[in-house]
Amino acid sequence: MITAADVDYEGSIEIPTDLMEAAGLWEGEKVLVASISSGNRLETYVQPGQSGTGKIIINGGAAHRIKKGERVAIMAFGLSQAPVLARKIVLDESNRVIRAGR
Repeated sequence: MITAADVDYEGSIEIPTDLMEAAGLWEGEKVLVASISSGNRLETYVQPGQSGTGKIIINGGAAHRIKKGERVAIMAFGLSQAPVLARKIVLDESNRVIRAGR
């Protein structure tokens, strides 16, 4: 769930470091953010936020497409010659991990 949207910032999506670690995301990693609420999609990069806050903040021009309160899926992709197992987590409305994804 997007907890804030700041169009006056230069870009990115801020994700708490505990959630970044749970999902296997890296600082600066390119991600696809898809709004389950509106259907909008965009690409941006991950910026680490304070661990344990649950604050997922969309910044810059992206904040015009995805707004505070929207439910989102955040996806990262990799290229590999070997199979890569997806790492998925499901969050509640306060962005706490409730279970591993299917």
